[in-house]
Amino acid sequence: MDQFLQHILNALILGGTYALLGIGLTLIFGIMRVVNFTHGELYTFGAYMMFMFVMPLQLNFFLALILAVLLGVVLGAMIEFILLKPLRGADIDTTMLIMIGAWITMQNMEQFAWSGIAKSIDNPFPVDPLVIGTISVSWNRIFMFAVASALIAGTYALIRWTKLGKAMRATFQDPETAALMGVRINSVYIATFALGSGLAAAAGALLGPIIVVYPTMGDLAALKAFAIVILGGLGSVAGATIGGFILAMMEELGAGYISSGYRDAMGFLLIIIILLFRPTGLFAQKERVG
Repeated sequence: MDQFLQHILNALILGGTYALLGIGLTLIFGIMRVVNFTHGELYTFGAYMMFMFVMPLQLNFFLALILAVLLGVVLGAMIEFILLKPLRGADIDTTMLIMIGAWITMQNMEQFAWSGIAKSIDNPFPVDPLVIGTISVSWNRIFMFAVASALIAGTYALIRWTKLGKAMRATFQDPETAALMGVRINSVYIATFALGSGLAAAAGALLGPIIVVYPTMGDLAALKAFAIVILGGLGSVAGATIGGFILAMMEELGAGYISSGYRDAMGFLLIIIILLFRPTGLFAQKERVG
């Protein structure tokens, strides 16, 4: 039982970052109808920015986290404005090819800038973990879960209760009608891509100090983000959140009770089983993002 509770705790903490990846992608995919192949590289970008600020530049850890997320937002806005805005109305094949090219370019630029050697990031938290009975968790992971939870709650509040959120939901339902009602579609697209990119960068910046950082780390993260979106249901922020925790739970339990070598396979196996019975995902939303 103690081992089971430890696995559950680990899964809950990891699920927060998975949810950030899933929410960012489901917003972009649901509102813009863009298959964002750069999502994993934005995750990697956040991790490398965290490394650059904390290690070579020796900035405060918490300030570095804020800057890494903000730069992820800026990079996302630039990608949308430079690459996607000129392709409004283009067929999906052209858009996908452009985004695949951006993904490959970003990954090679990261490898050129930082080399292929894995990087580690120092953190200011105590080495001794928090121990509650027979369960222990590092302070760095507690911080990661707290920040991820705050970002998830903040994103949900933005979508539900702000003017931008209403515009995003209207665009999700019917872009043409939303435009006729005065919604600035181009601004919504830029804000959506920037927000989704910032969440991906936040996931990388939070996980960077826990795992090592390397140029191809975003490949598997992107696959998991797509799986979470499919599992939760296109356009559902709540579905992406729950899907992230479900995926983390399956990975943790699979690694703990079967084999660590099957960690990633267990989560995808669950997704295959669920989609056999519910092809639209667990929480598909046809009417709105939320």
